[in-house]
Amino acid sequence: MTGSAELADRFEEQRGHLKAVAYRMLGSLSEAEDAVQEAWLKLGRTDPDDIGNLGGWLTTVTGRVCLDLLRSRAARREEPMGDAFVPDPVLRPLAQVVDPAEEVLQADSVGLALLVVLENLAPDERLAFVLHDMFAVPFDDIAPIVERGPAATRQLASRARRRVRGATPSSEPDLGRQKEVLDAFLAASRAGDFEALLTVLHPDVLLRADAGAVVRGAAASKLVQGATAVAEQALMFAPYTRSPRLVLVNGSVGMVDAAGGRVRSVMGVTIEGGRITGMYILADPERLERLDAAEVAG
Repeated sequence: MTGSAELADRFEEQRGHLKAVAYRMLGSLSEAEDAVQEAWLKLGRTDPDDIGNLGGWLTTVTGRVCLDLLRSRAARREEPMGDAFVPDPVLRPLAQVVDPAEEVLQADSVGLALLVVLENLAPDERLAFVLHDMFAVPFDDIAPIVERGPAATRQLASRARRRVRGATPSSEPDLGRQKEVLDAFLAASRAGDFEALLTVLHPDVLLRADAGAVVRGAAASKLVQGATAVAEQALMFAPYTRSPRLVLVNGSVGMVDAAGGRVRSVMGVTIEGGRITGMYILADPERLERLDAAEVAG
């Protein structure tokens, strides 16, 4: 490996992959960017001739940076911000998907529901699960990062896997069907049709709304469970939804409420059997300002 320009080019080839790793580890787009940048700085302080596999080296370094950030969060006990925390969403225009047969698995298609579950894992468990189960990094390479042997690292991933399987809701994979259900939800909300809302909401639907720590002097983040309670919330806030637009939120159909290019909220959903089982709303003004939402906000 020779030449700083060549090294920079090879790093850029890995940037998308590294950001995907960091995003799954941190649930934050800005922190993921910072972690990738830190990996680049560490590369600059390392003799490239000592690196046999640049992609593998960068992946493990990025994982280590993310692990340090997660451990720091746990020590501060500041994040996640309570049970209503919603990770940063990745937005894409819905128009990019024309035919389901042409859909491809995107690097950012990990769902918000899964990211919420990952937030509840211990830092070492999250690292082992993300690197091994999502990116096929061998346990022998993960073990030094978590300062355990390969067998103990395997157990970390196994525990995380059981928790993920037990807590992550299944979801309708067909984008066309997702759109039908979300269209029905929006129509019922606009019409103030309580009974129609109940038909599109699963009886045990869970609404998770993250408005940040404080909005206008009052805590606004909340968890609401049950079709009746969620329908009441939908009717209460429908008049304040100024310009709803269907978009892809982490690879699934969701909604952005935007006016004049300013995003007011983003909602992702999980859908099963033609009903909404989970709603994930980010309405934190500070975090919304950092989203790259120009393409979808209009």
